[in-house]
Amino acid sequence: MISELRTFVAVARHGTFLAAGEKIGLTQSAVSGQIKRLEELLGFSLFDRTGRSAVMTVTGAYTLERVKVILALIDALPDADDETGTLRIGSIQSQIPLLSGILGQFRERYPKFRVHVSTDHSIQLLSQVDAGELDFAIVRTPFDFPPELLWHSLLREPYVLIAPASVSGDDWQELLKTQPFLRQDRLSFGGRQINRFLQSLPFDVLDTIEMPGSAMIKMVESGFGVAIISLAESHRPLPQGVRAISLNRPDFVREVGLIQRRKGARSPAVDYLVDCLLTSAEVRPEAGITSRET
Repeated sequence: MISELRTFVAVARHGTFLAAGEKIGLTQSAVSGQIKRLEELLGFSLFDRTGRSAVMTVTGAYTLERVKVILALIDALPDADDETGTLRIGSIQSQIPLLSGILGQFRERYPKFRVHVSTDHSIQLLSQVDAGELDFAIVRTPFDFPPELLWHSLLREPYVLIAPASVSGDDWQELLKTQPFLRQDRLSFGGRQINRFLQSLPFDVLDTIEMPGSAMIKMVESGFGVAIISLAESHRPLPQGVRAISLNRPDFVREVGLIQRRKGARSPAVDYLVDCLLTSAEVRPEAGITSRET
């Protein structure tokens, strides 16, 4: 029954059975089967299936809010054994290497715990933490977030200009003026931050392609143009065909941190993993550009 309730919340969030299945690791038919069983148990329909999207009925929307409360209460129940359980963690893609290193330490302390890690954009992860679907998430600094959530800063990554190694010159402004520009998706936090920086410049860039940030380095390596990215640890070392050029803007950085709910019972395992991440951040040097990357 609990798995059906979680699937119901996932379908409501992602809009289709297919999209929900991709996020929670089920096939579309498995999602459909779980929703059907839940509707049979409840005695009413949760979704209108006349179109491709899963549109909630009025009763379904009413039920959703109560299901979220039920799941939050279930998640807050203490385990009979504090050494076992499941953690649900979210992270932006670029911080998976950071999380992977800490999980090894966590597994040594809690070998019986299961850990489920999902990746998404910061804004989606923020919503999932707020809804109680994740214990915590590693995200880019939110512009604002509900007061019920708690923010811990982990690291600051400088924004740099990356260019094909075949393109000469170290004047980043001249390169932005003369080279095709690959823009990060403005629906993302990072894309909007880069867009504000570009708007502050006294010239226009030569926009060519807008895409997810994860594709930037490969596109630059292939010679499609130049781009502005935050230089995450996962990007190092850059491919031989790509070089990074400092923007000389120490205030133009991407801050990455951990966000979790302020209230509600948390297992010692969650607190231990959060402490491991915060300790790692304290000893990690602030990201910068080495001489080989300029």
